[in-house]
Amino acid sequence: MDLQASEFDRILFFEHARKNAESTYATNPLDAENLTRWAGALLELSQFQSVPESKKMILDSISKLEEALMINPKKHDALWCLGNAYTSHAFLNPNQDEAKEFFDKATIYFKQAVEEDPGNEIYLKSLEVTAKAPELHLEIHKHGFAQQATGAAEPSASSSTKKKNSSDLKYDLFGWIILAVGLVAWVGFAKSNVPPPTAPR
Repeated sequence: MDLQASEFDRILFFEHARKNAESTYATNPLDAENLTRWAGALLELSQFQSVPESKKMILDSISKLEEALMINPKKHDALWCLGNAYTSHAFLNPNQDEAKEFFDKATIYFKQAVEEDPGNEIYLKSLEVTAKAPELHLEIHKHGFAQQATGAAEPSASSSTKKKNSSDLKYDLFGWIILAVGLVAWVGFAKSNVPPPTAPR
C-alpha cells in the first residue's frame, strides 16, 4: 500500500498511542479515559487494515468503550466513539438488515452523547449524518464495494482499477466517520502529555 507521509505519521502516532494505552491499562484497568483513548486509537488504525482486520479492530474498540462506560456511564466521548465504532462496523457489513442494527445502535449512542454534552457540534453532526448512513450504505454495497474491498472480485486489469476506487472509497467512508475520532483522540493524548512520535525522514 502506498501511504502518504501524513498517513504514515498518523499510523505511527496511533500505534504509539495504542501501545501506551495498553501498558497504562496493565497498571490501571479502571481508567475510563485511557480505555477511551485506546479505543479511539484502534478505530483510527482500523481504517488502514483489510476488511476482516478492520472488523476485528472495531470489535476490540467496542469492547474497550463498553468497559469505559461500565466505569463511567456518562462519559460522553466514549458514548460518541461507540456510535462511531458501530457506524464503521455497519459500513463494512454487506447485509443491509445487520448493518441497520449497527446504525440503530450508533444512533442510540450518539443521542446519549448529545444528552451528556448538548452543545457539542461534532456530536450533533454525527447524529445528523448517521440518519443518512443506511441510504449511503445501500448505495455503496449496490456498487459492489464490499465484494471488491474483501478481495472477492477476480483479479484483472479492470477489477484492479475498480479495487483501487473501492479502496479510495473505503478511506473516504472511514474518513468522515473517523476524522473526528482522530481529532478527539489527538486532544485527549495532548492532555495526557503523550508525545506524538516523529516519522523518520
